[in-house]
Amino acid sequence: MKGSVIDLVSIQYMIMAIVRAKLTGGTPITTEIAVELRKVVFGSAAAPPRGEWTRTPIMFGLPREELPFGLRSPRNATRGMQSVLQAYIMKNFIFDQRPKDKKSIPIEQLLKPSESQQQEALIAAMSEILWNIGEKTSVTIVLPGENPHVVHSHSYFQDSVTEKLYLFQHFKLEDLQIFLKRHLHYFTDEGGAGTLLFLYSAVMTRTPTKILTDLDAPKGAHLMGPHEEGSLNIVTLMLTGRATPYLHNGVVYVGDEDHYALPQFGILARAPVGLLVLGSDAENAVMSSSRQPGSRLKTPALPIWVASCSGHFGVLFNSNRELLRNYHAEKRFELHYYTCAGCYLSMTIDNRTQENNDCMTSTNASSSANNGSTCNDIVATPLERLIHTKWAEAKISLKGPPPASLSF
Repeated sequence: MKGSVIDLVSIQYMIMAIVRAKLTGGTPITTEIAVELRKVVFGSAAAPPRGEWTRTPIMFGLPREELPFGLRSPRNATRGMQSVLQAYIMKNFIFDQRPKDKKSIPIEQLLKPSESQQQEALIAAMSEILWNIGEKTSVTIVLPGENPHVVHSHSYFQDSVTEKLYLFQHFKLEDLQIFLKRHLHYFTDEGGAGTLLFLYSAVMTRTPTKILTDLDAPKGAHLMGPHEEGSLNIVTLMLTGRATPYLHNGVVYVGDEDHYALPQFGILARAPVGLLVLGSDAENAVMSSSRQPGSRLKTPALPIWVASCSGHFGVLFNSNRELLRNYHAEKRFELHYYTCAGCYLSMTIDNRTQENNDCMTSTNASSSANNGSTCNDIVATPLERLIHTKWAEAKISLKGPPPASLSF
């Protein structure tokens, strides 16, 4: 009897594997599209792409473990894109699934999803990002089949993913969500190329031609760049629907007496999720105003921000929907920070009038070494300095020491 049960379970898993492996419909990728896709994303089709993209899936921590609301990813070039996904997942958990008449639910309760709630939040986040990129008109999803459609050659280096793709186009948000639910395992299976499939889907939805126009850069420009945790161009594509390198509000015309003024298209509308950026000291010294987030990124519709802090990505968030609409709510509030390394901390932001010539106090280890106070950001951690780009005079009090593995 026991053997029969084991055999039955084995058969069920075999059936599931067969069903999951079967991919029907879709348009096979052509050599022209494959080459164009690789060039726009990685800069070349003749050389192998960055390997982490072909082996990094989109995965949550286990529901029964600590921080089940968070994606987990190694520290590699997929981290920036996954942080945008994480921000939209927070939007789903904290705001979309919570009834508006139940504002008093503790955030700890909102952030304890079951496995099915994790999947629902991921599908909602993916579909919302792609639907926005597709201008709420159409979305192209790419998924790999078994066999390559593009041969290895001097102009195309096979990567085991791109040449096997099928393209699936959707014209309704509901159809997109159903399709993602049915094929979610392509994005989440351990060791798979889930992050690359999502990035490719975003690029094909926007189209490679429009991506190159967005980048507003010399010939040969591409999305990836040399950044360890991913390019801001990928982040702006996911947040705003356009892969713009310009973070200012609206359109700015740049020129001089010898050249016609040319438009730089920045952030054209306020999005649900914002972006805060702090470069290294060297980057900050030479960073133009067009590369600093404007008010549309600093003040999004909801209190959730992707944080790019000295090249490291994370997500800042608060659970009060009215935080950015009510001056009094911003006087003192809780702010949470999460990275896809599985690290989390909470802090209090106090914007009330400070004494002692507006000295800012922090209770973490670095400020304790300076008697608990400082009148500038010189001794503040990069994360505190990042927060001060939004709340310049804030007193920041961390709740306990930051985790040793937290990337600032």
